[in-house]
Amino acid sequence: MLKRKAAAALLQWKTKETRKPLLVEGPRQVGKTFLIRAFARQHYESCYELNFLENPGLKFIFSRDLSANEILAGIRLNRNDQRFIPGKTLIFLDEIQACPEAITALKFLRGDPRFDVIASGSSLGIVHAQTVSWPVGQIDYLDMWSLDFEEFLWAMGIDDDLVELVRQYRKGERAIPEAIHRRMSELLWQYLVIGGMPEVVKAFIQDQDYVAADAVQRTIYRDYVADIAHYAEPEMRLKAQACWNAIPAQLSKENHKFQYSTVEKRGSAAKFGSSIDWLKAARMIQVIPNVNGVNYPLRNEALSDNFRIYPTDIGLLISTFDYSLKRAFLRQDDDRSLSENIIFRTAKGGIIEALAAEMLCKRGYFDQCYFHRNESGTLEIEFLIEDERGIVPIEVKAGNHRTKSLDRILADDRIAVGYKFADQNAGQAGKKISLPLYMLMFF
Repeated sequence: MLKRKAAAALLQWKTKETRKPLLVEGPRQVGKTFLIRAFARQHYESCYELNFLENPGLKFIFSRDLSANEILAGIRLNRNDQRFIPGKTLIFLDEIQACPEAITALKFLRGDPRFDVIASGSSLGIVHAQTVSWPVGQIDYLDMWSLDFEEFLWAMGIDDDLVELVRQYRKGERAIPEAIHRRMSELLWQYLVIGGMPEVVKAFIQDQDYVAADAVQRTIYRDYVADIAHYAEPEMRLKAQACWNAIPAQLSKENHKFQYSTVEKRGSAAKFGSSIDWLKAARMIQVIPNVNGVNYPLRNEALSDNFRIYPTDIGLLISTFDYSLKRAFLRQDDDRSLSENIIFRTAKGGIIEALAAEMLCKRGYFDQCYFHRNESGTLEIEFLIEDERGIVPIEVKAGNHRTKSLDRILADDRIAVGYKFADQNAGQAGKKISLPLYMLMFF
């Protein structure tokens, strides 16, 4: 069983004295159902599981506004394979996006001490479910993603004490011992090519077979495309699919700014803009805007027509390329073939950026920006985030190159600290902290 951070969040929710129904939301196939089932086995004596995709006939239980007693009676009568134990029973409403009435009914189930309620569903479906009335203020939320790099380390058998040992170097005050640094770098490249989808990680762990994991990745990618066709409105389907499929090509260009012409010749925001919004709401992508200036708050500087797009799972992105790209990242080719691999040379920078964007997102930085100007020489900062230190610039390098842009930004007295993440060891020079790419998991 894969160890997930969301398990601790579920336990924290359960310890609240006044629990609201919990909605676990996230992209498809990230392990929501598996985790909740395991949680139910460990912390409850009885669990009524209703899956509205597998058993659409159960939707009639929520066909009109009902009291908690009536809903509970309907569940017990239609799922009499379980015993009802007051105070020790969980009601698990899975794939709830397929039953909009059940989403509305969550507000009627709040605060009943006889049972707890957890609902789950894909963001893709929940966002577009035709709910009569959203239970505003009546539910708690838990966002869930595919495995982050730290969870991947656990899956690979790296113990907590070793992860904590690496964490000690996150301030960049001293170099990381070479044996640790080299192994962590190898593990990061493995994560980059495998990604965090639980089914893919399990396939790799079982036989240590990259080809088998690649086959599972490509299947999941096709499932995502099929889900767009299933959930998107008819006029949106082909456009959303086209935008989704255009992301790898866009990240392979020298300028990673998303251009509608990559989707379709003479494409425009008027035609495809709503499709980008749709994919973002479904949490299939991150949309990271360019800013007009490095000023607080960044959202006031965001340029709505100038942005970059990254998928929320790095494995799904890299699965769209030829398998030779994975071999290159894993150092499975000799140096000569690496230098001559045109796919690797053109795609590497964009993929490293996508990896960094994903790692920051899974650390809770959902409002990332970037900064790119050509007025007096190119000035480019891959990521700008805000925290208690103010605006923090983050420069990400596929190799270990100079950081002219970051150095210029750090000359501003308003900027307290900046980071360079690259394929290198740790170090610090003034306000600039340099760290290996894998240290993003602690940011």
